Amino acid sequence: MTVQNLDKNPSRKQRLQERQRRQLAVVDTVDKAEAKVRKAEVELAVAVTEAVQVFGDEQSASEGLDMPVEAIRRFLGMGRDEAARGDNVAEVDNAS
Repeated sequence: MTVQNLDKNPSRKQRLQERQRRQLAVVDTVDKAEAKVRKAEVELAVAVTEAVQVFGDEQSASEGLDMPVEAIRRFLGMGRDEAARGDNVAEVDNAS
């Protein structure tokens, strides 16, 4: 039976395993944050699309929301992309 000294430095293998564990934890945290950001962007795209409909056009929505027209257009594009993805998912589901 081997007795380990608690004051002993961890082995190279242990240091590598700990570094890999920390790296995986960070990657997991970033993945979760990206998913949250994506969800928030989709929600914002839906809200901006509704705002454009309520205000009548992109320029009026830009002024009403105090948001640059370029941002309005970017979120409108995201909304269209998300809707297209949703249509594709529905088509795949219906084909099953």
